[in-house]
Amino acid sequence: MINEQYLKIYFYRRLVQAKLFIDAHYADNIDLGNIADEAYFSKFHFIRQFKSIYRKTPHQYLIFVRIEKAMELLKTGVPVSEVCYAVGFESLSSFSALFKRIVGITPSTYLTQHQKIKVQIVKSPLNFIPACFAEKYGWLEK
Repeated sequence: MINEQYLKIYFYRRLVQAKLFIDAHYADNIDLGNIADEAYFSKFHFIRQFKSIYRKTPHQYLIFVRIEKAMELLKTGVPVSEVCYAVGFESLSSFSALFKRIVGITPSTYLTQHQKIKVQIVKSPLNFIPACFAEKYGWLEK
């Protein structure tokens, strides 16, 4: 019983180690072989086990992390082409297509929307604060 429990813990640690490897190296040119090696599994066994735990294949998770990081960079105003390469994509067209498929809009549209929001925040910051919070601190005119 204890041996079986130890094996499960060891097994999950290896999967978590692989996930953390993806989180840390998403911008690098990593592939399934690199990630599976990190967990000390064969590629095909690793794919099945990773998906059973995280509900995504390692590749799907890598794409998810890259798109999330791209969204963060775009919110700060970094140009689309720089974001593409900064998060590990090698092709601007594949980055844009994946971004649009996952987020629903193109990266340039996403960037434009967030730039407009920043301008609106500067013009009227109280529109972006909940009224109850602003009233509590006396920021609203009575």
